Amino acid sequence: MRRHRNVKIVATLGPASNTYDMIRKLHEAGADVFRLNMSHGSHDEIRERHAMIREVERDLDRPIAILADLQGPKLRVATFKLGSEELEEGQDFRLDLDPTEGNKTRVCLPHPEIFAALEEGSHLLVNDGKIRLKVKSCGKDFAECEVITGGTISNRKGVNVPDVVLPVAALSDKDRKDLEFVCALGVDWLALSFVQRPEDVIDARKLAGGRAAILSKIEKPSAVKVFDEILKVSDGIMVARGDLGVELPVQAVPPIQKQLVRKCRAVAKPVIVATQMLESMIESPMPTRAEVSDVATAIYEGADAIMLSAESAAGSYPVEAVTTMDNVAIEVEGDPTYREVIEASRSGTRNTVADGIVAAAREIAETTDIKAICCFTQSGTTAALTARERPRVPIIAMTSLRGTARRMAMTWGVNCVMTGELERFKQAVLNAARAARAQGYATEADQIVVTAGVPFNIPGTTNILRVAPCEERLIFASDPE
Repeated sequence: MRRHRNVKIVATLGPASNTYDMIRKLHEAGADVFRLNMSHGSHDEIRERHAMIREVERDLDRPIAILADLQGPKLRVATFKLGSEELEEGQDFRLDLDPTEGNKTRVCLPHPEIFAALEEGSHLLVNDGKIRLKVKSCGKDFAECEVITGGTISNRKGVNVPDVVLPVAALSDKDRKDLEFVCALGVDWLALSFVQRPEDVIDARKLAGGRAAILSKIEKPSAVKVFDEILKVSDGIMVARGDLGVELPVQAVPPIQKQLVRKCRAVAKPVIVATQMLESMIESPMPTRAEVSDVATAIYEGADAIMLSAESAAGSYPVEAVTTMDNVAIEVEGDPTYREVIEASRSGTRNTVADGIVAAAREIAETTDIKAICCFTQSGTTAALTARERPRVPIIAMTSLRGTARRMAMTWGVNCVMTGELERFKQAVLNAARAARAQGYATEADQIVVTAGVPFNIPGTTNILRVAPCEERLIFASDPE
């Protein structure tokens, strides 16, 4: 099951990938992380999918990460008497709290919090931005708007408000129930939707209580503006380009994607690039050339993971979609230009002993004939710091904690191996050498770099580096203790 690329692949499960056999095929094809979309499926269905993933994990003896993606609050118009209406550019259209069914001149928007935040000149986007309204006047229960871009408006279409920070919590009542359910179930990551401010992440972290890592979805302009603060309190980031592309000009999304990926890498936190990566493969066994270029761009930028949504959840070719991503990643990472781009964007900020250790490990590995960097980690921090360096050799992360191994499946280049608790550094070197040989990264004739923290089993103590042979006789000879 050795991967021949460093970027990780996230596959969303759904009706097209709802059996043990399909989940196993997806994992064998290259899926490292499985996403459970809490917007679709009952708790019983989510529980079944979770159990099947864990069964695949046991059968293949390889840690798999599970990401539960919370729905977030959904802002929608109410219903129309005729089901839909055609809005024309330049006409007036009213949004209000009146529950009466809508018509060509008005409709109910059952969200008083939106009216509380609107100002004259604010924009509202309906149906993924296909309809654009501009507020002419507003009050606590209405907004008189001008139709800037017309089109068909119909029952319960979504509403985006890009210009203002809405007084809406990122966690709805449904999200709170879902969060508790999936944390009790044992997921590894929680994706938080509708993040607008760092306080949204802090609230979710308190509810999770350390049972899952928190990944913030960046899908609103307000989140982009305070991204540095959100990043500080998050364990990872998802660049959710779908809603970003609705609420921002589409041409603004690629630069934002590049900026967010670099900021995440600089602080050694995993970042996923998501939405419509291979959209045509929902119905076609082959992607478009533009989609392949989009996937390749995210890999060149240094993203930790790339994600499939409907392609693997509801499409006709889920395994082919994963295989395509895997093949693109292998091709890109074999390109000499890829190494030039990745190394040119390497962060030079190093403030701790651990920073220095992992930087030294990467430099030693790249200037001598080292086959792998093996790092022992309890919290996953050492593996993440090593991955930030984007070394040219494989990273083997060894831990005695199953939860840590699963979470690290999200991180660029990290190959997770379970090990028992250690008391002596020589034992760590022996285990590292055995893992490198067993995983096919090295032979007895090769050398590896081993990093660890002494004393063992204390997070944040990475303080030792050793170049070690993979032949056990030589390990004992060089360290009789």
